[in-house]
Amino acid sequence: MSDLFLGIIAVAVLTMAVIQVAAIIFAARAARQMGDVVSRFEHTLQPIIANLQAVSADAARASAAASAQVERTGQLLHDLAARVDDTVMAVQESLLRPARRGIAFLHSLQAVLGAFRRDASGRRPGQRSTGVEDEDALFIG
Repeated sequence: MSDLFLGIIAVAVLTMAVIQVAAIIFAARAARQMGDVVSRFEHTLQPIIANLQAVSADAARASAAASAQVERTGQLLHDLAARVDDTVMAVQESLLRPARRGIAFLHSLQAVLGAFRRDASGRRPGQRSTGVEDEDALFIG
């Protein structure tokens, strides 16, 4: 009987060895197929990645160009504002200086005419005196 058990054990070990060899072969094929699938996937994605890189490079160039344009526009507007401010100041100065001189001349003319219009008592015509005579005229009694 021990020969029978040894035979059964031998057949079981042989069966397990065959199953393990088959599993190894199956795993190797699956690994090779998986490698092929990954390789095809990479091959398919390479043009897409290349297009994405080209698009991102174009976007970076466009962004840099737009940034430069915005910078130039900002500088142009700053220069324009400075020139407009300078022009307004020059126009204002060229108009206000003669106007101030004219107003000063009119004030001096008014002072001269006011000096000639005063009477001998130092009062202007139409100006009431503040003396005793005015108070007596207002007294009722």
